[in-house]
Amino acid sequence: MSKPNPIPIRLKEARKRANMTQKELGIRIGMDQSSASSRMNHYEKDRHTPDVQTLQRMADELGVPLNYFFCENTESAELACLISRLSTEEKQKLIEQLNK
Repeated sequence: MSKPNPIPIRLKEARKRANMTQKELGIRIGMDQSSASSRMNHYEKDRHTPDVQTLQRMADELGVPLNYFFCENTESAELACLISRLSTEEKQKLIEQLNK
């Protein structure tokens, strides 16, 4: 049995957290104003999957790391966001702590 695609779930969560409409997000990442809402709706309903470049633009606009969209559960998604905010030094310290 295949697992559900996490991208639509994460996309909708991040967009709502950023308090943006589908259309607004689409326009901000460079989609045509007349099709932005429809295209974003297709991504959130898992009718289409955005390519990596589009996902990266969404991530940048929503303030999440790209890997956030691929997290299978809420805890992993939250960790991805928290880790992305750490400095390189803080990430290295975290790696060392987790490897103990």
